[in-house]
Amino acid sequence: MPEQTQQTHQTRERSGAPSGPDPAAESAEELRTEWRRAARLWAVVACFAVVGIARSIQVGVPFRDPEGAWLLSRVELTAGIFLGLVVVDVLLRSPSRRSWRALAATIRARWTPTRLALVWCALLAYHVTYAVYRNLKSWDAFNTPRDAMLTRWDSWLFLGHSPAVLLHDLLGQDVAARVLAIWYETFPYLVLVAFPAAVVLATRIKDAYAGIAALMWTWILGTASYYAIPSLGPFNESPGDFAGLPPMSIQETQARYMAQRGDFLAHPLAGDAFAQVSAFASLHVGIAAAIVGLAWWHRLRRTTIVLTVFLAGTMVATVYLGWHFAVDVPAGLAIAALGWVLGPLTVGVRRRPEPRTGTL
Repeated sequence: MPEQTQQTHQTRERSGAPSGPDPAAESAEELRTEWRRAARLWAVVACFAVVGIARSIQVGVPFRDPEGAWLLSRVELTAGIFLGLVVVDVLLRSPSRRSWRALAATIRARWTPTRLALVWCALLAYHVTYAVYRNLKSWDAFNTPRDAMLTRWDSWLFLGHSPAVLLHDLLGQDVAARVLAIWYETFPYLVLVAFPAAVVLATRIKDAYAGIAALMWTWILGTASYYAIPSLGPFNESPGDFAGLPPMSIQETQARYMAQRGDFLAHPLAGDAFAQVSAFASLHVGIAAAIVGLAWWHRLRRTTIVLTVFLAGTMVATVYLGWHFAVDVPAGLAIAALGWVLGPLTVGVRRRPEPRTGTL
């Protein structure tokens, strides 16, 4: 035993303190472990950024922040949502919600400067990953779409029929169309809340990192799928299949995305040139499934059920509205599953927290 450690144990024995491991030393080791998790997470971000830089050099188009200060505005929005979720977290964990002293004590105990630094390290890693994803997705426009191949796959799977047309015949093209359009357009708001919730509501920091890493891997693997099979979607490949749908904002968005893609290909170096459409795989499905994984990881049974229903509706909506081919749906689910394998492995988390237990 080192001399300094031996002296520490002797001092604790003389004072009547337990002679086991030093709690301060254990806490310091836990803290080092958490920062190692952060380093591993950022190593993934760095590798993905290198891929983005290489692609940028290849196509001769610089990284862009759509609509000006998009990244900064998203970080600011995340900060606002984060603060709201922290309030919810403190109210849920405080022994007395009517006592300001109890609430303040919960804030001091749980939201230490170190914990805030760790969770924001994870949130910023997510934002940088998503920014790289957006640019790589835009540059996918230079690849030749393979929508005809995906249409053949769908036709083979559904015995010569279009899965979208089958859904139209089954559900109708009026009320169902409007409900599914609203359902589909709810997705961005769910994402905005889900990833800050992944770090705020986690009891253990390592579970926060496992969730953020899983979401990051889902975006990264989704980007790889875009490049593996470039595509634009059934709404562009087979527009007649969707001619019976009522006029909605969905069609306006699809037309805008195609116009943006055309402008980008015509003038890729224009400052506002940016493409936003790719079909295979469906990351609406992939990210929604990854968010279901968040609830499952934290053993939130009722939340998992609700989010699974949302995922099922998204799977229907994305085909019904023409955004994705049917084969894009299982591909999105597979990407989410792989993201949840790689995420915990990346940050060194082996298992979910035990029910109603767990600390930093």
